Amino acid sequence: MSNETYEKYYVPEQSKWPAVGALALLMIIIGAGQTIHDIKGIGGGWGHYVLFAGIATVIFFMFGWFRDIINESLGGKYSRQMDRSFRMGMLWFIGSEVMFFAGFFGALFYARMFVVPWLGGAGNNFMTHELLWPDFIPRWPLTVTPGGETTEAMPPWGLPFINTILLVTSSFTLTWAHHALKANNRMKTIIGLALTLVLGFTFLSLQVEEYIHAYTEMGLTLGSGIYGSTFFMLTGFHGMHVTVGAIMLTVMLFRAIKGHFTPEKHFAFEAAAWYWHFVDVVWIALFAFVYVL
Repeated sequence: MSNETYEKYYVPEQSKWPAVGALALLMIIIGAGQTIHDIKGIGGGWGHYVLFAGIATVIFFMFGWFRDIINESLGGKYSRQMDRSFRMGMLWFIGSEVMFFAGFFGALFYARMFVVPWLGGAGNNFMTHELLWPDFIPRWPLTVTPGGETTEAMPPWGLPFINTILLVTSSFTLTWAHHALKANNRMKTIIGLALTLVLGFTFLSLQVEEYIHAYTEMGLTLGSGIYGSTFFMLTGFHGMHVTVGAIMLTVMLFRAIKGHFTPEKHFAFEAAAWYWHFVDVVWIALFAFVYVL
């Protein structure tokens, strides 16, 4: 029988990192909830301290746990079975992220396809329209809130279109870096990763500029009715995921510079690339259904 049949599966020692990560997430949940109450003036003003402490703990947790995993990998402790476990774990993680965004897209589609026609008196809901909001005009995006405030819809062919070009281009530069890695060309791998990061961080900076423009000049805020809330929830969470992906690729860049990867063993790079391509696909869906349609 082959030696692979008896290949050992590395079982790491007990670690503090899962407990630290759970504590960090608990702090973020409590801090974020209390921060919302603080903004509304019904809290004690301590929520943002807990939120920032939770974010700092997450950063500490990620650096610590990933450092241990990198050291174990470089120490030759991982077998092919462990590699398959990592791949399955990353696939499940991306699958959960798909469901995460599916929930927000579902809210968007429900509001557009059901709630808006219902409030407009479609079907047998004429009396509902007259009683709840007689002046309501059933069109999307909703630029008038029930309170009478008006806002503007974000046009797609300015910064959003530029950001679409940036992210799509970043997928090509990352794929080029991946092919260079498999060809054992470290310099091209580093250049490709660096270009991808430049494009990614440019995307984030332009999104910040877009948000500032929305708040200061368009009256489009998180409180601007269902349109404003779905717009900022979808684009905001996507921006957070781009930030996470950029951090992952930054780590991959430093590891590539140090020569950690070989054409045969570089799953960490592949996992980061999977994640980056995922956020690119999500953005294309966002551009189509949030900005254009």
